[in-house]
Amino acid sequence: MFKANQISETIGLGMILAISGGMMDAYSYIQRGEVFANAQTGNMLLFGVNLSEGNFYRAFSYFCPIILFVAGILLADIARKKVNKKLHWRQTSVLLEAVILIGVGFVPLTHNLIANSLTSLACGIQVESFRKIHGKGIATTMCIGNLRSATQNIYDSVVTKDINKFKTGLLYFFIICSFVSGAIIGNILIKPLGIRTIWVSGALLFISFIIMFIDIEERHLENRK
Repeated sequence: MFKANQISETIGLGMILAISGGMMDAYSYIQRGEVFANAQTGNMLLFGVNLSEGNFYRAFSYFCPIILFVAGILLADIARKKVNKKLHWRQTSVLLEAVILIGVGFVPLTHNLIANSLTSLACGIQVESFRKIHGKGIATTMCIGNLRSATQNIYDSVVTKDINKFKTGLLYFFIICSFVSGAIIGNILIKPLGIRTIWVSGALLFISFIIMFIDIEERHLENRK
């Protein structure tokens, strides 16, 4: 049975991040003008469609989140290479995400382009910072790769009778379910909370930051024994 070597690779943290990821996508699409925060393939498709129809401003509204998503990946990589003795680089990344999403909650509906771009920036940071759960390549901000890996592992487990592959497949499906749960929660909260729904996603990321901090303290104490 596989085991997480770092807190950033545990199922619990992965579940929280996936729920937050699902909420971000539901929020940007439902509340912020049908633009995806995570699903950049969808944004690229809609960018091309609107560009071909001459809807240049609408096309631009899909283009900006794509660029900011890329910027988020670069920011996470910069954080990874920068030495910080007080915080692990993934803690820095997830804290930055939380701050960005709290800021998004203050952006009025008249400035959805800014809100969606900032949300995609946070998603880019997350997709680059958290790429594994229990040593397996798993995304917490999108599902297509997880769905492929889940299906492949379940099929392989049937063919080879390998129980570990079956467990790996279930792990992928569990994260997919967490992502969908986040979308459901986000949709439910949008009616009472409106643009501030994204604060719940930011709060989940802050909880992730605290969980990682507690784990680092425990490891320091163990090393002193």
